[in-house]
Amino acid sequence: MEEQDFAETESFRIHDEDAGERIDRFLAERVADLSRSQIQTLIEDGAVLVHNKQVKSNYKLRVGDEVILTLPEPEPSEVEPENIPLDIVYEDSDVVVVNKPRGMVVHPAAGHMKGTLVNALLYHCKDLSGINGVLRPGIVHRIDKDTSGLLMAAKNDKAHQSLAEQLRAHTVTRKYIAIVHGVVNHELGTVDAPIGRHPVHRLKMAVVKSGGRHAVTHFAVLERFKQYTLLECKLETGRTHQIRVHMDFIGHPLAGDPVYGPKRTLDIDGQALHAQVLGFNHPSTGEYIEFSSHIPADMVRLIEELRHKTD
Repeated sequence: MEEQDFAETESFRIHDEDAGERIDRFLAERVADLSRSQIQTLIEDGAVLVHNKQVKSNYKLRVGDEVILTLPEPEPSEVEPENIPLDIVYEDSDVVVVNKPRGMVVHPAAGHMKGTLVNALLYHCKDLSGINGVLRPGIVHRIDKDTSGLLMAAKNDKAHQSLAEQLRAHTVTRKYIAIVHGVVNHELGTVDAPIGRHPVHRLKMAVVKSGGRHAVTHFAVLERFKQYTLLECKLETGRTHQIRVHMDFIGHPLAGDPVYGPKRTLDIDGQALHAQVLGFNHPSTGEYIEFSSHIPADMVRLIEELRHKTD
């Protein structure tokens, strides 16, 4: 998603380069959150269809096939409300906008069942939409654990559907502040490169030649330093690790990024990335509303250090 937009289904159209590949292998390479064994289980359960017909895991893809994957709902689990302080930027009966701190996981998952934004929201709101199941109530999109910034959550199903549709239509404004390695020479740029699972490192995403999901990031230089650049990145799409992957792809990985960045980097706990601006049409009134948040203290410190750095 840097962010990831949630959807009930994933669809794929098969082209020449993917013809002949097993469907389980094809899907495992393109769906970041599912392993190949999980894909095979979904195929057995009828959650994967080709031209609306069930197939087996060893089905060989053909040119023109339309593959539909119905994403599984999270397994029911008791998620406890927790009295965790929240920086709430806006709230009404439909939506809540939160400024998430760096280091906080958005929703419960294996190894992170407590201390998440969802745990905090359940304590604060009591009323969150149930479209994404018991582990992700209200969550329409997410930002990475070590990315800070603005995130919206829906308080009812109608609001959730409206916000999710705006994300799918790419009409939500999402602007990030990022510190990247190297000096970016041009003032403006756009990275239009599909993102899929890394062919070798399965826990990473990457720009891929075929089979990836359409991904577009626009960026503008805000300030240049001796060995780093401060950028504003605007998401047109919201794929997993999108900004992190795209900046690495053009040779300017994010400072502090433990996955896509170099080992020698700036002193920050996680990638130097902050979701600063979030705007959308209100689910009930249709009015466009936009919010902004201050750059967090750890990034402000880095920017000041870079301004005075001479070597």
